[in-house]
Amino acid sequence: MTRAPAALPHLAITASTLTTACGVGWSAHRAALRENRSGLRPNDFEPAAGLETWIGRVDGLEAMPLREGLARYDCRNHRLARLAAGQDGFPRAVERARAKHGEARIGLFVGTSTSGILDTELVARRQGPRGPWAFDADHYRYRHGMAALARFLREVLGVAGVSATVSTACSSSAKVFAMAQRAIGAGQCDAAVVAGVDSLALSTLQGFRALQLLSKQPCRPFAVDRDGLSIGEAAGFALLERDGDAGATLIGTGESSDAFHMSSPSPEGEGAQMAMHAALDAARVAPRDIDYVNMHGTGTPANDAAEAAAVRAVLGGDVPCSSTKGWTGHALGAAGIVEALDALDAIASGTIPGNLGGEAVDPRVACRIERATRAGAVRRAMSNSFGFGGSNCSLVFGAP
Repeated sequence: MTRAPAALPHLAITASTLTTACGVGWSAHRAALRENRSGLRPNDFEPAAGLETWIGRVDGLEAMPLREGLARYDCRNHRLARLAAGQDGFPRAVERARAKHGEARIGLFVGTSTSGILDTELVARRQGPRGPWAFDADHYRYRHGMAALARFLREVLGVAGVSATVSTACSSSAKVFAMAQRAIGAGQCDAAVVAGVDSLALSTLQGFRALQLLSKQPCRPFAVDRDGLSIGEAAGFALLERDGDAGATLIGTGESSDAFHMSSPSPEGEGAQMAMHAALDAARVAPRDIDYVNMHGTGTPANDAAEAAAVRAVLGGDVPCSSTKGWTGHALGAAGIVEALDALDAIASGTIPGNLGGEAVDPRVACRIERATRAGAVRRAMSNSFGFGGSNCSLVFGAP
């Protein structure tokens, strides 16, 4: 006799903030969506000058060094994290949570793909191509290492509970929601900060160029003429608690690993289907109950086709869908939290984002792509994040 797994707690999203190429904080991001104003620009990222592509760049990070007690952490990724974490009253919300639960009972789960690798790349570039390269003793621990972001944010936010870093490519900062839900359900913490931060770096820009996945134009998710992605950078944060005032609630998470190919999805999206089914089952809702899907939608021919096939197979062809990467670009390890926050904001604001750049939808995409941002009541929304190697995560959010 088998038993169904115990239900994990629904968690109130009591605070959130998002910084992308559209601007710093929620107001800038929402204004860009309403005005159909993309944050993408021709590549002007100096370390990768000459690479013909479009990027989603957060302005001003070069002039925001970390000083005083945080100087050892100084790198582009942590500058972006600190800038974003200070917006939309998020520090005050965490302070209230500390007073309510105690700092040792607030978990921290962060997703990043490249951490502070740019700083390492620039040191190596300055010291010449042959190496060996010399780094100061704290370089990897406080800037480049995968644990560096969590270590930095624990200090900045003043939380001291269980913490973990997830690095599973594009699903990294979607999986942090699942980790937080499990940790709170298991009694390891009473609240959790989840975060996703990834910044522009040479290895990602040149790596995707080598894979022939970069578009020379702004990315066009699900468009008939889509030909690649635009790399972006972003940072998002959310505070999850068992109860509290919230614009949306995390009600279900689903994960899968299909291991079809290192950089290409299964054509029918079998792993993506498994993640979506798992999220629906965990949320205890039917496919017809989903009112909007924020799709991963990178703008590459194979990935968009596979995701559209998977969404059609699981949810049917009538649910409104869109990708918001036409505004932000693909933020890699931070993509998951951008997608998640856009999905929960659709619930909170009653606004369904359009599919900027992909208005000329590929007729072979057999799901309902919303061409323009519009008002619409959303009770439940799904967010999809599908990474390299078949690392998939789907999240379901509901109205509080």
